[in-house]
Amino acid sequence: MSPGGAGALAAAKGKGPLSTPALSRAASRVPDAVSQVRPDAEETLRVVLASLDDAKAEDTITIDLHGKTSIGDYMVVTCGRSNRHVGSVADHVLEDLKDAGVPGLRVEGKPQCDWVLIDAGDVIVHVFRPEVRAFYNLEKMWAPGRPSTRRAS
Repeated sequence: MSPGGAGALAAAKGKGPLSTPALSRAASRVPDAVSQVRPDAEETLRVVLASLDDAKAEDTITIDLHGKTSIGDYMVVTCGRSNRHVGSVADHVLEDLKDAGVPGLRVEGKPQCDWVLIDAGDVIVHVFRPEVRAFYNLEKMWAPGRPSTRRAS
């Protein structure tokens, strides 16, 4: 056998114990960052619509915002039957978006649950009680074919 024995041979092939400098380098190595890539707008929209369907949201419509505004690519407007249902639908959507890896979710209106707005970046979700939805009528404001002239009161 060669000088240094079997331990020297194993260390030379990379199978033996690490030297002290190698151990200290391994301990300070920072793991690769997890990808912070945001899912694209279509994937986020798919997650939102599937979540709304699972939560039994009612009268869901999707409005394409491309070319209308820079606030997002899609707006989803839907209803819950009561304040409790609106809150439950919003919670379900938020949980599914977090599970899908959508970063930076912002929510407004959660304490009252009359109108909950979820900003998922490229997709904006409005969950209303039916009466509140009828009052604000966002579909009329954002839907295609909206008249560009305004009537004087």
